[in-house]
Amino acid sequence: MKQLTVLVAVAGTLAGCGPVRTTANLLDADVQIQAARTAGAEKEAPYEWTLANLYLHKAREEVGHSDYQAGVDFAVKASKYANEAREKAMAAGSESSSGGSRLSP
Repeated sequence: MKQLTVLVAVAGTLAGCGPVRTTANLLDADVQIQAARTAGAEKEAPYEWTLANLYLHKAREEVGHSDYQAGVDFAVKASKYANEAREKAMAAGSESSSGGSRLSP
């Protein structure tokens, strides 16, 4: 009987982890997307920017259907592409700023 009680307690604890983990990943993706927006990713990295936003939308949709693992997976992809978009935008910004500072002979 004691083993059954422990098993039920563990199962109950693990069931609560899905929404918490998903929320953390969704928040991380939101932060990454905002950082990408600040860096100018909408203009400089439209492919990665669009993927990040679509994956975040899909993650929220899956969480709405209580498919927390799929939500985590899509949120992780959203973070990945948002980070790539930010990096591309920052690289494009540094190239344009260094190119514009050259003096003509």
